[in-house]
Amino acid sequence: MKLLFDLFPVILFFASFKFASANPQACTDVLNACLPGSFDVAQAAILTATIVAIAASLVQVLIVFLRGEKPEPMLWISLGVILVFGSLTIFLHNAMFIKWKPTILYWIFGSILFYGILTGKNFMTMLLKKQLTLPKDCWDTTQKIWCIFFAFVGAVNLAVAYLCSTETWVNFKMFGLLGITLVFTLGFGVWMAKHLPEQKQKTSENENHENA
Repeated sequence: MKLLFDLFPVILFFASFKFASANPQACTDVLNACLPGSFDVAQAAILTATIVAIAASLVQVLIVFLRGEKPEPMLWISLGVILVFGSLTIFLHNAMFIKWKPTILYWIFGSILFYGILTGKNFMTMLLKKQLTLPKDCWDTTQKIWCIFFAFVGAVNLAVAYLCSTETWVNFKMFGLLGITLVFTLGFGVWMAKHLPEQKQKTSENENHENA
């Protein structure tokens, strides 16, 4: 359920792009009626999808508040990036800004982790310490691995954005980025699982030693 909630804006972005691509004139008429400026039929799909993604991101934060919860920092960062780059795409009629959005988001996360590496602060520990118990060296490696991943996937998105059509990029955003992240997360989980039994075993040995 949480995964679907996290992917809510991405799924609606993809679905609305496909809908607008199939109904370009109708979407163009709505855009021209609701927003200032003149919108071209060729821009209808990406602009419609961008507007829907912004609305979905705002609703996402609202839902968190309605649950009586506090939005996570990552959610605020994601909302801020989509608001800035989505608005630039809409008002400047330039799809490249929204294409930059995933890269900017990934590089912000990567920069935060890189700052942690330089300063000795492990943000992955702060984020996951309630769910996982790992040795310090594993937490340090985890932060480095995710920092490299965010830098890499951001660069890949940028390459697809500049080298491929908008439709190809939208498909890549929905399936490519999601697939890369899923494969990486599974691989990371396998690596991490190798260290969990060792930690448990050490804890058990320490307890036995104390009892003795």
